[in-house]
Amino acid sequence: MNLRTIGLLIASNIFMTFAWYGLLKEKGLTLWKAILISWCIAFFEYSLMVPANRIGFQSGMTGFQLKLTQEVITLVVFAVFVVLYLKEPLQWKYLVSFILLLGAVYFMFKK
Repeated sequence: MNLRTIGLLIASNIFMTFAWYGLLKEKGLTLWKAILISWCIAFFEYSLMVPANRIGFQSGMTGFQLKLTQEVITLVVFAVFVVLYLKEPLQWKYLVSFILLLGAVYFMFKK
């Protein structure tokens, strides 16, 4: 697994989480403005996600491995975001779900 790929995927997911969920608190923001702001933020997500996937694939990761790695990173970034930014509690069922997903990652990379 390429650490550069992982770093780019983490940065990419931070941008995407803010693009999709960062404006939820802005109740007075019109929908078209929220969409426009989200698209502007998402540009940076794509600017990081595309090279992350290309570098990962060229370094030997399969498409399946890239996608599952990205999904786990997405959940970690999202969990931190929801707890710290949206101030929602982290429930035990979310932790169990995450552990099961980590099991999927284990089997995905198992030789």
